[in-house]
Amino acid sequence: MRAKPLTWLSDEHFFRDPFRPTYQDTAFFFAPADGIILYQKTVEPDEPIVEIKGRYYSLRDALRDAAYDRPSLVIGIFMTFFDVHVNRIPFPGRLSYREVEPLDTHNHPLLAVEKGILDELHINLESAGYLHQNQRVVNRVDASELDQSYYVLQIADYDVDSIIPFQLKQNRPCNQGERFSQIRFGSQVDLIVPLSDRFDFVPTNETSMHVQAGVDPVIRIVEKGSSRIAREPGGDPWPNRS
Repeated sequence: MRAKPLTWLSDEHFFRDPFRPTYQDTAFFFAPADGIILYQKTVEPDEPIVEIKGRYYSLRDALRDAAYDRPSLVIGIFMTFFDVHVNRIPFPGRLSYREVEPLDTHNHPLLAVEKGILDELHINLESAGYLHQNQRVVNRVDASELDQSYYVLQIADYDVDSIIPFQLKQNRPCNQGERFSQIRFGSQVDLIVPLSDRFDFVPTNETSMHVQAGVDPVIRIVEKGSSRIAREPGGDPWPNRS
């Protein structure tokens, strides 16, 4: 790619939307974005997801909602310049969204985290101050099969102020694996799933692994008290594991 002109990188590489298989299996949440898993943990609403230079970043900070009161599993996925930036629905339901402007005049850059991932092969969350500041879109999906909502949080980069929903209609039905939005250039997407009285939500990957939107499961859904057999998408049945 180094030999390619900037126009090719912009028009052909970054905005690509390649055909790929997607799965519909409501035993799983699938990845909403291509990228590297920065963190995945279950936290209380005001508990830190990460600590950035001595400052905590919580679910309430992420959603910009001081009233948010649900302990949740949160999985952060960092999209580098080399990833496809089309985002997909992790689990079916009805989609609504809320746009939130940056706290500063401009978005803060994600470049330091991207450089750590690509050049130094490690995740440096001390450089993730953009999590507090940058423009975001909070997508809420009301999932009737789970009797609850979950959230897909899109966070924009420094030189970008455009997160582009493919449809503007609120509260519209959406299918698992459906393309619903794009964030331009480097960016981050968090999947936030409130805990449930009916189901356990079990992460299926390790931190620092790379996932593809609509292809890789990131959460396995297990009914509490159930001994049923769950299966990997496209694979053979296998016993539930905690």
